[in-house]
Amino acid sequence: MTILTVTLNPALDLETRTPELVAGRKLRCAPARRDPGGGGINVARAVALLGGEATAAVAAGGPIGADLMRLLAGPGVAVAALPAPGDTRQNLSVIEETTGRQYRFIFPGPQWSAADLTAARDALLPMVGAGDFAVLSGSLPPGLPASAMADLARALTEAGAAVVCDTSGAALAEVARARLRLRVLRMDHAEAEELMGRSLPTPEISAAAAQDLVAADAAEIAILARGAEGSVLASADGRWFAPAADVPVVSVTGAGDSFVAGATLALSRGLPLSEVLCWGVSAASSAVTTEATQLCDRAGFEVILSDCLARPV
Repeated sequence: MTILTVTLNPALDLETRTPELVAGRKLRCAPARRDPGGGGINVARAVALLGGEATAAVAAGGPIGADLMRLLAGPGVAVAALPAPGDTRQNLSVIEETTGRQYRFIFPGPQWSAADLTAARDALLPMVGAGDFAVLSGSLPPGLPASAMADLARALTEAGAAVVCDTSGAALAEVARARLRLRVLRMDHAEAEELMGRSLPTPEISAAAAQDLVAADAAEIAILARGAEGSVLASADGRWFAPAADVPVVSVTGAGDSFVAGATLALSRGLPLSEVLCWGVSAASSAVTTEATQLCDRAGFEVILSDCLARPV
């Protein structure tokens, strides 16, 4: 049973520092840190950090894409290239040292057509077998309709994969209404309120909303994050809430992807759903203690597992 992550809109993330951001001046910056980025890529990296193994299927193109794939390959992460139009994008993060503020500049990826999506899907499907986990995480490339995520999830489900989907906006709405009975559908608090069309002020109300998604056949397991409070998980068998650990927050970047990695790894190992939720919340809590593009930390994850125990709600 393998974990395959899918990233259609990857990026090479550059991070640097400068003393102060001043308009019109040449800003002298520190040497840039370079990291492969994108939802599925981050999930694969986090699975490896937690002691598991994952294959990252990435639609990478051009010299930047080749560089990204080289940086991604390492212990615990195998890489598989998917066809992609154009050159892979770069993103830029600048930290202003005098204030500690982080400025993130996110660029669009290359335009995709329906034919590009078909080519990527046809290359992807032979990589999964019955019972394998396929993680769809992150944004769609420019040019694709919101329904493209649901179409890809349907194809993977029909191939026998247990699909874990973590997306947002119109793509999330399309996936939820497609009644695909995904293995897992995860979203953050704002995305859940937008999808459900109502306020979700308490864990109990969030858990009820998650169970509504399960009853509507959106997924076997629905997970709704509640930010610094923790997350809820619902299935046909029950619903649980796990609190986030009380840890110093350095950066929330990568917390959601770390959650997906922890929860998917726990599912792949056959752990009970209450522990699946605990693993996800612990991985996310660990991730907020690390800087910028860094993800979860295994030692920290193991220390705080006992602080994130799930309880029925």
